[in-house]
Amino acid sequence: MAVVGLVAGMALGFAGYFGGFGAFLLVAALGAVGFVAGRFLDGDLEPGDFFRGRERGGRPR
Repeated sequence: MAVVGLVAGMALGFAGYFGGFGAFLLVAALGAVGFVAGRFLDGDLEPGDFFRGRERGGRPR
């Protein structure tokens, strides 16, 4: 995972250096979308995880 983080950081650095701040934001946003899509494909996330409300219970107040 450290190598993947290193590659992602380098990609963001190159985008920021050569394309400016707008390119940096675009690469970061597309990376986040790709990360979420990969988690869906791996089965770690389900679509209902984004639409489900917080569950009551847990720590008492």
